[in-house]
Parts: sequence; C-alpha cells; structure tokens
Amino acid sequence: MVHDQKTLLDEVSGWLRVYDDGSVDRTWTGPPEVKFLSEPVPPHHHFVDGVATADVIINPVSGLSVRIYLPEKNPTDQDKFPVILHFHGGGFCISRADSFMYYHMYTKLAKSTRAIVVSVYLRLAPENRLPAACDDGFEALQWLSSLSRAESHETWLDQHANFNRVFLIGDSSGGNVVHEVAARAGHVDLSPMKLSGAIPIHPGFVRSERSKSEMEQPESPFLTLDVVDKFLKLALPVNCTKDHPITCPMGEAAPPLEELKLPPVLLCVAENDMIKDTEMEYYEGLKKAQKEVELLINPGMGHSFYLNKIAVDLDPNTAAQTSGLIQGISEFIHKH
Repeated sequence: MVHDQKTLLDEVSGWLRVYDDGSVDRTWTGPPEVKFLSEPVPPHHHFVDGVATADVIINPVSGLSVRIYLPEKNPTDQDKFPVILHFHGGGFCISRADSFMYYHMYTKLAKSTRAIVVSVYLRLAPENRLPAACDDGFEALQWLSSLSRAESHETWLDQHANFNRVFLIGDSSGGNVVHEVAARAGHVDLSPMKLSGAIPIHPGFVRSERSKSEMEQPESPFLTLDVVDKFLKLALPVNCTKDHPITCPMGEAAPPLEELKLPPVLLCVAENDMIKDTEMEYYEGLKKAQKEVELLINPGMGHSFYLNKIAVDLDPNTAAQTSGLIQGISEFIHKH
C-alpha cells in the first residue's frame, strides 16, 4: 500500500499549494519570466552599488531573523542613520525578506533616504496564521529598542543607527503589520528608542463587503480578487472574516482609531489599486480620529507597482512613479 500520496487541499494560482499533511509548496509555477522576482538574493557584507546587506538572527530560540541594508557613508551624511523597519508583503502567505523584488526596492530606498533598512523574515500562513506576522514585527521593534538600551548588540546597528528616528514601513500585507505594530507600540515603553513614523504602502485593508474599487478596478499581476480572498482565508485565524482588526483596522471589530497612540503616518496609495477604497476609508478614519496622517497617491499605478522590476525597467512612467514614491518617503523621513 502506498500511503505517501499527498492530496492537494488548496491552491493560489502560481503562488502556493497546500496539502492535506499540512505541507505547503511555494514553488513559483506562474510565468517563468517573472520567477526571478521571488528568488532569494544572498547577503553581501561588502558594499555593492552603495549598499551592504547582512542576515541576523534576533531570537535564537524561535530563529526569528532580519535582513539589514546598510548604506555606504557619504561625506555629507549625519553621524548616524535613521532606521526603517520593513515588513514584506505577500498576503501573509508568501514572499521573504530576501526576495529579489524587495532587494531591488529596499537597496534603492536605503541609498536614497540615507537610512538603514531592517527587513523582518515574517512567519508565513497557513503554517503560522495571524497574528504571527504581527508578533514577529513587534518583536523586531522591541529588539531595536533593546539595542538602543545596549541590552542587545548588533555591530552595524550599534555603530550606525540613530535610534531616535525609527520608522515602520510595509508593502501590501506588510502595511497591515505596520498599523498593528504601531498600535501595539503605543502601549509600551520603547525608550530611549523613538518610533518617529509609520509608512503603510498599499496596505491590505479590506472588509467582508466588497468595496466599489474591488468591483470596478482592473485586476493587476500582483493582485486579483481570487488571490486576496484565498490568501486571507489561509492567513486569518480560523473562522474569522475580513472584518478582523488586522485586515480591517478602520472597522467596527477593531479598537477605535481615536484610542490608539500612533506616530505620524504616511499612507501610500496607488490610484488604480483594487483595494484603494478601503485604504481611503482607513485614511479618513485616521483623519477623523485626529491622527497626524499624510497621503501620497501614485496616479495611474496598480498595487505594489514598484516591486515589479520588469515594469520599472521597461516603462518610463512606472520608473518615474517609483522615483516619486521613494522621494515622498524620503521627505517624510527627513521631516520627522
């Protein structure tokens, strides 16, 4: 008798397959020409194109680790660099801090903003359902706080980080992690570290009832209704709907926004994003709660457009919008 035949339980087109034995296969099976975007980039401790990278384990027990992007010092730089703590996207189910699509964006961001980027290897669903990714993000923030108190050590950050200026940034589902980590940070003392800002980029804010933009906007390579529904079904706690506080922080089930202690927020939205309407509900919610919030809109662009290096390289408009996004983020960081 052969007992090792696995049964496919669930599949998200091209991205992942879930089997009845609990295993998950994340081998890319979509168009081969975009496979390189999800390939891992090994760390390089020497400067390549003005940035060096290292992988560091921050919790030896759980194995939680981060990738650090260190910009090469310019004569004009301040003594220390601000720190940007990054949470990757992927619908909580796929992607990694060392994927090429993040490498190509966050080396650029580290260099342009003159900041150290620390990107967290978040645990993925369905093996680790929410709030696992948010727990990892918050633990990484607390690790930075322990470095600021010299209770932990990491050579690059000890030498080069300005812990008075720490920012959170995250793409897509990573934007959800930004909000949740910022909200949690409001309840704890992180000093002497200071959380200076939060930058959700095209955050995966949705609700059970479809929004107008979900019904009307064209689907993009990075985002289809089917992919959103399937990823969130695999990521949310069992029997939870999209009205869960992590996916709908502006909704009834979430803690009231006015009660949260949040740093200044820069919300980045793409005009043609399918989930633009719910992102704007979040923006309006923050404004109504009298939080400090700015909006950066990229006209004519779709969800996570800047991560698609093919489009950035081939389409001058996508390239220009990516530069505009990086410039807007830089300005926000320099202001705070």
